[in-house]
Amino acid sequence: MKNDFYEILGITKSASEAEIKKAYRKKAIEFHPDKNPGNAQAEESFKKAAEAYEVLSDPQKKAKYDQYGHQAFEGGNGGFSGGGMNMDDIFSQFGDIFGSAFGGGGFGGNSGGQRRVKGSNLRIKVKLTLEEVANGVEKKVKVKRKIQAPGVKYKTCSTCNGQGQVLRVTNTILGRMQSASTCPTCGGSGQIIESKPANADSQGMILEDETVSIKIPAGVVDGMQLKVSSKGNDAPGNGVPGDLIVAIEELEHEFLKREGENLHYDLYISYPEAALGISKDIEAINGKVRIKLEEGIQSGKILRLKGKGIPSINSYGTGDLLVHVNVWTPKTLNKEQRQFFEKSLTDENFIPHPEKTDKSFFEKVKDMFS
Repeated sequence: MKNDFYEILGITKSASEAEIKKAYRKKAIEFHPDKNPGNAQAEESFKKAAEAYEVLSDPQKKAKYDQYGHQAFEGGNGGFSGGGMNMDDIFSQFGDIFGSAFGGGGFGGNSGGQRRVKGSNLRIKVKLTLEEVANGVEKKVKVKRKIQAPGVKYKTCSTCNGQGQVLRVTNTILGRMQSASTCPTCGGSGQIIESKPANADSQGMILEDETVSIKIPAGVVDGMQLKVSSKGNDAPGNGVPGDLIVAIEELEHEFLKREGENLHYDLYISYPEAALGISKDIEAINGKVRIKLEEGIQSGKILRLKGKGIPSINSYGTGDLLVHVNVWTPKTLNKEQRQFFEKSLTDENFIPHPEKTDKSFFEKVKDMFS
C-alpha cells in the first residue's frame, strides 16, 4: 500500500504551496544520492518524496488526491509517475528546486550535471458507457505523437558545453551572485542537431501514429484524468518522453442516472399493477433484475437494491440501485373506465389514508442520505 503523500513530506493538508515546496526540498536534500551514495533505502525515500511533490505541488492533482486518494490517477501504465520514475526523470522535472545545493543546480551523481529535457504531454478524451465505468475497461486509442526521426545525429552544444544550462555571475552589493538558466541554444538538452533526414522538423522529430492501450479502473468519474507515462511526445536530444493525459467523459445512460456510486431508475406502473402487486424486470448495470412490488404500493416508494450500483474507485465497496416507483395516471378514459372511477370517488377504499410508514417525498430523500 502506498504511503500517504502528506506523511511522506511531513505536512498537513492545509499546507501552502511554499510549505509544500520547502518540505520537499528538505526531504530531497536529506535523501539525495550525492549525500547517500550506494544507499538503496535513501534512493527509494528520495523517489517517494518526488512522487508526493509531483502531486501536491499541482493544484488540480492535489484536489483529486484529496478526494480520491491514490486511486484517482490509476489506469494504464501510469498512475502517479513517481512510482516508475528513474533518477533522471526526477532530476529533469524537479532539479530547479535545489538551487545551488548540489553544485550550482546540477546533480553530480547523475549525468555530469546535464539536464534531460522532457517532451510535451499529449491530451485525449475517452468516452465511456456506464457499463464500462462500472466494470472497468481496457481501451485502445490511436494517438499521433512526435518521435525522434531515424538517422538523427546530435552533437554537444557549444554554448553550454552539454550542461543544458548557462551560468551567470552578477556582482551585487551583497557580493557575487550565481544564477543558472536554460541554455537558449539547445533548450536545455545539452545537444544540438548535427544532421537529420529531410522529413524531420527543426528538432529532428517526425509524427507517427501509435496505438496505446489504456486500462481504466472501475468507478472513474466524469472529468477525471488518468496518465499513461511516456506516451506523450518524445523530447529532442534523447530526453524523457512526455505523458499521455486521458480525460474521462461519461456517456449518459438511456435508463439509469448516476449519483456518485449510486444509480437511480424510474419505474412506471399502472393503477391496476399498483393495486394488485406485480413482478417487474428492470434495467440494472449488468442486465435485467426482477423485483416484486407488493399490493397497494404507493407512488414515490423507493426500493433499494444493495450492491447494484457503481464500485467505489477507492475500493470502499459498491453503491446501490435505487428504484423510484411512479404510478402512471391515464390521460384519457373510455366510458366504462370513467364510470368505474366515478363510482370509486366515494368508495371508502379509494380515499387516501396515509400511514406513518407512507413517508412524503422529502422524508424519503432525507432517509436516503442519512
